[in-house]
Amino acid sequence: MAWRNVISFGSIGSLLQGREGEAQLGCTHTIKSHGATVAKSHKHDWLILLLLIILEIVLNIIHPFYRFVGQDMLTDLKYPMKENTVPIWAVPLYAVLLPIAIFLVIYLRRRDVYDLHHSILGLLFAVLITAVITDAIKDATGRPRPDFFWRCFPDGAQKYDKWGNVICHGDPGDIREGHKSFPSGHTSWSFAGLGFLSLYLAGKIKAFDRKGHVAKLCIVFLPLLAAALVAVSRVDDYWHHWQDVFTGGLIGLVVAFFCYLQFFPPPYHLQGWGTYAYFRAVDESSRTNPSHLSPPPPVFNTQSMEVQVVDRQSLSQNPSKEQDPNLHTIDLEQGRN
Repeated sequence: MAWRNVISFGSIGSLLQGREGEAQLGCTHTIKSHGATVAKSHKHDWLILLLLIILEIVLNIIHPFYRFVGQDMLTDLKYPMKENTVPIWAVPLYAVLLPIAIFLVIYLRRRDVYDLHHSILGLLFAVLITAVITDAIKDATGRPRPDFFWRCFPDGAQKYDKWGNVICHGDPGDIREGHKSFPSGHTSWSFAGLGFLSLYLAGKIKAFDRKGHVAKLCIVFLPLLAAALVAVSRVDDYWHHWQDVFTGGLIGLVVAFFCYLQFFPPPYHLQGWGTYAYFRAVDESSRTNPSHLSPPPPVFNTQSMEVQVVDRQSLSQNPSKEQDPNLHTIDLEQGRN
C-alpha cells in the first residue's frame, strides 16, 4: 500500500513539473494595466502600417500597364463577364475582422495584452504587406483577365491599331480593371489573413504537441480551406487565370508566415502558444518579484524513499543494526549509489 502511494504521488509530481501552463507562469498584463505601454512601444510599427495604407491607396488609383493584346491573344480571353461570387467588400470581413474577433475571444479568456496586441498587429502587417505586393505586381504586369474581350468590346465589334493592338471602346473602368489579372488580390488577401489565423490557432491549441491528436489539424486547416475556396471562385468567375490565384495564395501564405514569426514562436515550438513578449515579461517578473510566480512543484525522489522503507524493515528484523550507527550510514550510502 505504501508503495502505491509513492508511485501515485511521484506520477502526479512529475506530471505537474513537466507541464508549463499559462497559469503557472503568473504574468497578468491586461489592456487596462499595460495596453498603453505595449502600444507605445510599437508606435513605429503602427506608423509603418499607416504608410502601407497610403501606399495601397496610391497603387489602386494609378493605372496599370496596358499590355499589348493582339487578335490572336483574344482567343483565351473571351470568357463571359460575371459578377464576383465573393464581393470585394466581403474580403476584409473574413480576412481581417473575423480573425480579430477570434483574438478578442481568446483575450477574454487569457487576459494577455501581448497576445492581443501582437496578433492584431501581425495580422494587419500580413494583410497590408500582401496587398501592397499584390497591387504593385498587378500594376506593373498588366495581364488581361480571362473576360478581357468583353470588357474591351462589349458589343463584340473588334478594332485594332496598325500594330495589331486592341482599340477598346468599352467602359474605362472595366478596361482598367481588365488589366489587373496577375496576381489575384482576393486570393492573396484570403491566404494572408486566414493563413495568419491558421498559424495562430495551431499555436493556441498546440496542434503539434506530438500527442497524435489529428482532430486539431481540422481546426488548423479550416481557415486554409476557406481561403482555397475563395481562390477557386476567382477562376470559376473568369476573373483570374489559375496562375493568378496560385501566385496570390503563395504570396499571402509566405507573408503571413514571416509576419507571424515576428511575434510568435513557430506553432510546433514548446512555447508556441504565447508571444515572445509574453515570455520576456514572465522572465522579468520572475527576476524582480520571484514570489509572484507559483512555486515549483515538489520533486518526489522515490529512490530515497525506497531506501528509507527498506532500512526500516531491516531494522525491525535485525534490531542489532540499530545499535551500530556506522552500519546504518553505510546502508544509506549504498542505497543512494
